[in-house]
Amino acid sequence: MTVTATKFTPEVMLSAPRRSPGVPNPSGKLVLYTVSAYSFADRKKTSQIRVFDIESGNSELLIEDPEASSPVWVAEDKVLYLKTDSRGHTTFLVRSVRGPEPEEHDIGKINAPLSDLKVKKLPGGNFALACSALVSPDGKLVNPETDKKPLSSAKVYSSLFVRHWDAWNSERRRSIFYGALGEENGRLVLLGNSLTNALAGSSLSSPVPPFGDSADFDIGASGLVFVAKDPELDPAIYTKTDLYFIPLKTFTEPQAPSPRIVKTPGLEGYSQTPVFSHGGTKVAFTRMRSKQYESDKTRLILVPDINNPDATEEFYATEDGVGGWDSRPDAIAWSLDDSRLYVSAEHRGRRALFELPSNPSQATELPKPVETPQGSVVSFSVLPRPGAETATAAADSLFVSSTSLVDNSCYSITHPDTLSCRVVSSVSKEGKSFGLSRSQVDSIWFPGAGDYDVHALVVRPSTFSKDAAKKYPLAMLIHGGPQNAWNDAWSTRWNPAVFAEQGYVVVCPNPTGSTGYGQDFEDAIAGNWGGRPYQDLVRCFEWIEKNMPEVDTDRAVALGASYGGFMINWIQGQPLGRRFKALVCHDGVFSTLNQWATEELFFPIHDFEGTLYENRAAYEKWDPARFANEWATPHLIIHSELDYRLPVTEGLAAFNVLQAKKVPSKLLVFPDENHWVLKPENSLVWHREVLGWINKYSGIEEEQKSN
Repeated sequence: MTVTATKFTPEVMLSAPRRSPGVPNPSGKLVLYTVSAYSFADRKKTSQIRVFDIESGNSELLIEDPEASSPVWVAEDKVLYLKTDSRGHTTFLVRSVRGPEPEEHDIGKINAPLSDLKVKKLPGGNFALACSALVSPDGKLVNPETDKKPLSSAKVYSSLFVRHWDAWNSERRRSIFYGALGEENGRLVLLGNSLTNALAGSSLSSPVPPFGDSADFDIGASGLVFVAKDPELDPAIYTKTDLYFIPLKTFTEPQAPSPRIVKTPGLEGYSQTPVFSHGGTKVAFTRMRSKQYESDKTRLILVPDINNPDATEEFYATEDGVGGWDSRPDAIAWSLDDSRLYVSAEHRGRRALFELPSNPSQATELPKPVETPQGSVVSFSVLPRPGAETATAAADSLFVSSTSLVDNSCYSITHPDTLSCRVVSSVSKEGKSFGLSRSQVDSIWFPGAGDYDVHALVVRPSTFSKDAAKKYPLAMLIHGGPQNAWNDAWSTRWNPAVFAEQGYVVVCPNPTGSTGYGQDFEDAIAGNWGGRPYQDLVRCFEWIEKNMPEVDTDRAVALGASYGGFMINWIQGQPLGRRFKALVCHDGVFSTLNQWATEELFFPIHDFEGTLYENRAAYEKWDPARFANEWATPHLIIHSELDYRLPVTEGLAAFNVLQAKKVPSKLLVFPDENHWVLKPENSLVWHREVLGWINKYSGIEEEQKSN
């Protein structure tokens, strides 16, 4: 990492190297990771694959190539990666990580773009390989770079789900391909120089769009497991995804057996993150109960024998079906002896790591968080050790990748048995912390609108003074989702420290609907978008006013995106809107009556408790447009034309109302961004416009001029 900064600005944040989670090699001594960075001086992005030595703390460059991706270990000192050229052709390359001139050789080429590479060593010594690619309706690989372009741009549809996230849907879909690597003349080769479509002949697609990746499938000695949407249900209306198993022995089978569904009676929602045990016969994964609720509680599920996919067991199951563990487990890893599971889950403003027995009948006590660095766990791997086949889980150590509100990458080793954790690499530890420090981060609890307390994260400026005469304007950030939360984690899109370094005390509340505080608290937002969550925010503002004398609420500003953007527009029409000097709405909802312009219709069906035509009153009740006559606070509207979740007309309508009412307002539009602003140059403009807007009305602009 090469970041040095005394002042944390948008430019510093956006140009800082972004380090991926680390993956240990077979001995657990080296860690493979990628780094990307953008230079505003050169207008150029760089991409590297690097190796980190845990013992020495040194990092070495392995590959610097924007076309290289998906690096994985295939030996103690060898890495396999993909390289896709400008024609869309993908080459498998093996490179050694040791020696003055590391050896590299080509082991096969596929004439289509590939991604999500995964490998697993098989008992016979070969490696099973799986990756994903785009296929045509007949299961053939598609190369968009060389594909014949149609003469017309017309799109014709006769069913739901015409577009998703930022793309118009077509008959093409993602599929998983498998193959095997073996040794010939001392070198790895792709056996048969070909891959097999594991889902050929089925109507299944995996990874699941729009965010599915290699976590949607796993390789074991018994074969391949993956999650896929139920092809019998409309994907716009239902969330149901099932786990499937394809038995494979050598991964050179020219045709895959038909996928076998894993049955989970009573659970019909999302299936996610399947992981084979080290023994290769057990599988752990997560599943939701509701087939129309994307934020339902995930249950941890065990398949004791994948060759018998009809038998599954739920951890912490209860007779009423609610489940005894009130958390949402996501990522999973098995202990080296397969007797324990390590899982991550949101927990009160952070993403924590938990340990529990791998046998549901032995999981009689609710798991407690394992010791990890301050912040949120991003990924984790159980480290190998000598004699692992006879060792017990009590001696496990885990390599953990995490982030925090002031640290964009931290690598650590945690020992669950001794409750100890050692940081081996982090931006903060190495003294290159963007000028930020942990002392800036705090949290508060305040009474909510009902018989409960609400949590909020607080980030203060690095120059914060406890001088009673010094007061800082409030910046209240409202998260999207709405089933989401502000966590002690790094972000390059909504980073509280960016606002704090402008001179604000930033408060990030997690009101009703937020995740990580129990399922009842999360579910209570359904049918209540502008009710309890809004009242929680009112209580937050009032609590700050009474209990945080360093905060100047007379110069407060509020900002939000997605559902947070809805709330900004809702606040604008309510009494709380008059307490803010300026508002910022990114990709927000202008009118809830327009929710059926979205793509995943199961979302409004759940959150507004029915369809628009069956329960219109529920949509009208929380419609910000109903209160447009009250809009009066200066308001910045931001929207993107590729946002198919919340179409750009929502932003245009809100801006038109503000302009017609002569309310100070500005519109910022990105034609080439989706629900998120991801391109560095666009993101820089976003930050400059947002900070310029709130600084103008909070008085910080004048303070900066005087300094």
